[in-house]
Amino acid sequence: MLIIDAHSHLWLRQDTTWNGLAIRTTQNGRSLFLGEEVQMLPPFMTDGRNTAEVFLSNMDYAQVAAAVVVQEFIDGLQNDYLKKVGSQYPERFFVFGMADYLCDDFFEQAQRLLTVEGFSGLAIPGHRLLGRPLNSPEMMRMFRLMEQQGALLSITLADGDRQVGELSEVIGECPRLKIAIGHLGMANPPQSPCWENNSWREQIKLARNENVMIESGGITWLYNSEFYPFPSAVRAIREAAGLVGMHKLMWGSDYPRTITAITYRMSYDFILKTPELSDDDKRLFLGENAHRFYGFGNLPDLPYIKNMSE
Repeated sequence: MLIIDAHSHLWLRQDTTWNGLAIRTTQNGRSLFLGEEVQMLPPFMTDGRNTAEVFLSNMDYAQVAAAVVVQEFIDGLQNDYLKKVGSQYPERFFVFGMADYLCDDFFEQAQRLLTVEGFSGLAIPGHRLLGRPLNSPEMMRMFRLMEQQGALLSITLADGDRQVGELSEVIGECPRLKIAIGHLGMANPPQSPCWENNSWREQIKLARNENVMIESGGITWLYNSEFYPFPSAVRAIREAAGLVGMHKLMWGSDYPRTITAITYRMSYDFILKTPELSDDDKRLFLGENAHRFYGFGNLPDLPYIKNMSE
């Protein structure tokens, strides 16, 4: 089965701030994160380097043919590194650039990333931009440029439907802009308010537009308290498919943060093993939809490597 990861992260080192608080690589896979030390990476990644080569080793072992690399403010801008990754491994990675959308000149940054640096898409951590409308004149100017350039947009939204209206206006103004919405619309566990009041489903419904897709990056983080095999996460995927169709959904891992709790293979293995989805649904969700949406070419045929313990 073709497997493509539609949501992952790479960096050489974390060294940034958010809301005045430091985010910085320390040791043994840990980072100082907003006032506390957390296990950001698996403890065997002792140097804190979350590199393409280590990720490729995980991908080959887990038989993941390709991955989409997005960006987030909490990792700092990684454009220089990701440009090298995309150039060195074009058959395995689709990499997104990211402008500093908190700066007044972000349009000029975005324009350079697309027209000079050669990125085929831009990532926006929209949930970090509450109070800065996604449909502002300067944002709309950037989205129109992206539509003209044929660039893709990867975006995550805040919990619930708080930014749905803004993104809906973007979609209406730029209907040819290809958009991937992350984190399965922040489909929180059933006990959360966003589940009960249906607000997360409003994000999913945006994929009823022709060029909008939904990816599930971080879903094992959202359901971490339930843990493997994440039955409520499977339920959320089924509910999303009921709203827009399985052909609109893509699997994503949110590597590497999620593999501090589970292995990389486990981040999709629960989908393979669930009886709640058909084989056709699994093929679409785990790889075929992402293959089509991101335009990956010929991908490697990765053999299963037997574990020594088997």
